[in-house]
Amino acid sequence: MRILVMGGTWFLGRHIVEGALARGWEVTTFNRGLSGRDIEGVEAVHGDRTRSADLKSLAGHTPWDAAIDTSSSDLAPRDVLAATTALHSVVRRWVHISTVSVYQGWPHQPLTDDSALLECPPDADESYGYTGEDGSPTQYGFQKAGGERAVSEAFGDAAVFLRPGVILGPGEYVGRLPWWLERAKRGGRILAPAPAEQRIQPVDVRDVARFALDQAIGSGSGGYNVTHPVGMTFSDFVEACLTETGGAGAPVWADPAVLIERGVKQWTELPLWRTHAGVWAVDSSRATAAGLECRPAADTIRDTWRWWAGDGRPVKHPRWAEHGIAPEKEAKILASL
Repeated sequence: MRILVMGGTWFLGRHIVEGALARGWEVTTFNRGLSGRDIEGVEAVHGDRTRSADLKSLAGHTPWDAAIDTSSSDLAPRDVLAATTALHSVVRRWVHISTVSVYQGWPHQPLTDDSALLECPPDADESYGYTGEDGSPTQYGFQKAGGERAVSEAFGDAAVFLRPGVILGPGEYVGRLPWWLERAKRGGRILAPAPAEQRIQPVDVRDVARFALDQAIGSGSGGYNVTHPVGMTFSDFVEACLTETGGAGAPVWADPAVLIERGVKQWTELPLWRTHAGVWAVDSSRATAAGLECRPAADTIRDTWRWWAGDGRPVKHPRWAEHGIAPEKEAKILASL
């Protein structure tokens, strides 16, 4: 099996490459060589996927049985289209890492794989789309929907779209779970978003990587929601962070209306918290039927702490600074409860 990974040096891409090598596959990675380091055992090709000359050079390396694209999150649809057009003659199958943000109903409504997608042409530039007043839909969602259209233009029924919600695990570069782990380690009264019994569906990066590799050799097509079918409650999530870090703390569950009134930013200042009804109501039964297996969320928390505590630091990413409430702001809110 010969596989091309677009990206392949950090977080999901890195786990995909390591998993492919463990299966005995031949792996080529394509990236700019700026983020992370190349993994030993791969054919590393460096180039910029927005440059036609670099894509032409890549296409000249060898045919591949499949490509897995982990590096299109910041690209305009037209850039995705340029890559798939340049490579469709040398790639048999394309597995595209997308997002649940492509759905029209995200995050307000429960979602299935058949939910309606946002409309965006495959050749749109980075200006296409908009972000609604309440934060949805997002321009990012429009752009990713256009990216899916671009892949479909080139690969048709040989295209697979994986649509995760939140991916956590060792190597995370956004900082959601590491922030909660560090906060738990610090202990004391911990501001937490009620209701404590709210179930959340983050999926482990290693499980997404395995599913992506399975789809690369599979025969299915179309979209798959990739969310944890069981998940865990927010209470269990915080308690697991306390247990793994040994933090002597206790959550103080604050009503969402209070948090909003005090100006706490959803999704970032208290990572994973969002009040919209559909955020953690994403059905992944199609992916489960196709072989997605998700380890217990507590295992993800344990292994992420072991990575993080062992001087695990991800590639620097601008989104890292967005996550986590300032201690002074948290203390002020806790004092008022």
